[in-house]
Amino acid sequence: MTQLSNDCFASGPPVLSVDAAVALIAARVGAVDGLETVPLRRADGRILAADLVAPLPLPLFTNSAVDGYAVASADLPMDVERALPVSGRVAAGAATLPSLAPGHAARIFTGAPLPAGADTVFMQEDVRIDADGRVVLPLGQHPGANVRHAGEDVAAGRVVLKAGVRLRPQDVALAAALGQSDLAVRRRIRVAVASTGDEVVSPGSPRGLSQLFDSNRFMLMALLERLGCEVVDLGVLPDSRAKVADSLKAAAAGHDLIVTSGGVSTGEEDHVRAGIESVGQLVLWRMAIKPGRPVAMGVIDGTALIGLPGNPVASFVTCAHVVRPTVLSLAGELQTRTMAMPVRAAFAHDKKSGRREFLRANLRRAADGAIEAVKFDRQGAGMLSSLVETDGLVELAEDVTHVAPGDSVGFLTYGALD
Repeated sequence: MTQLSNDCFASGPPVLSVDAAVALIAARVGAVDGLETVPLRRADGRILAADLVAPLPLPLFTNSAVDGYAVASADLPMDVERALPVSGRVAAGAATLPSLAPGHAARIFTGAPLPAGADTVFMQEDVRIDADGRVVLPLGQHPGANVRHAGEDVAAGRVVLKAGVRLRPQDVALAAALGQSDLAVRRRIRVAVASTGDEVVSPGSPRGLSQLFDSNRFMLMALLERLGCEVVDLGVLPDSRAKVADSLKAAAAGHDLIVTSGGVSTGEEDHVRAGIESVGQLVLWRMAIKPGRPVAMGVIDGTALIGLPGNPVASFVTCAHVVRPTVLSLAGELQTRTMAMPVRAAFAHDKKSGRREFLRANLRRAADGAIEAVKFDRQGAGMLSSLVETDGLVELAEDVTHVAPGDSVGFLTYGALD
């Protein structure tokens, strides 16, 4: 596991911007140790541990892009159409390859290697066969048409996948095309997740008169598993400084990251901060973000801890913008910032300067064809249904104080935050 010093986050202003928080994470948190080799079938979603260098070219050999007839460019018709005798037939996967004699054509199929002497292919739809069985070539074909040349897609020796990329289905396909049966990847990040507070109980448990069923823990575990983490459920920690401290110290011994929900504000019943400070070092991040100002990060015995707000929307937003980049750093993933898609605002909104704000919104197609964002009518940080009934988040930068209908705004789909 990556071992962090207790004071590695103890720097910067008391209120951090979102960009400053992400930069601090990237600078302080390194990739965990540990690699493993997985079969290609299990590589999707894993972090590549080493550059993949193409051991051979793609395509492996020059081949036909269509079903048709292979000819030499020297035999292309110049002034009138030309008829050539057909000698030879080449199918994809052919074990032997005939040579093409000058003045002849070969029947060829998509993916089949070009016979020696041929460099151009006519599509079968563009030719006709005369009464003598010859193929009649029309005018207008250019030399080299409908041919895929060896190495035109990937040259041998080229780095095709960089270490740190999270493998996607198309990456797996490329590795397979290059003959790879398995890949070296980084081990999965081990994350412990807990909710805090006597006011919440797990679904399925008896619920007291003023208690709520815990939703944050399950949301956070799902988000982390989508990021490829191995997640351990610590359950609900009670409002007890000693029990919180003991549970988190025990979790630190076997995990790369601890994520909690609730209990990080300054109220009398917010015990997470005091509990962590008794067994580690915690720097309370009052991030300039809405929803989600109370966010904490610290270290217990070398393991990073992030404490998120208890309101579900605030927990979701801060997980996406604090926990997610931390996981990517620990996993050794190439840090690429999620770019908001520009859309047109179909709403008016005022906000305070100096903080980044995220509004839940839906997308629609306007009458003129433009994509518009429609602000959801319930923006409270406790409105869990607002995350279900919307398409994503409108991101308003720190210097924005007013949005008018027709303004361009940035939009993040929920899928982009996985």
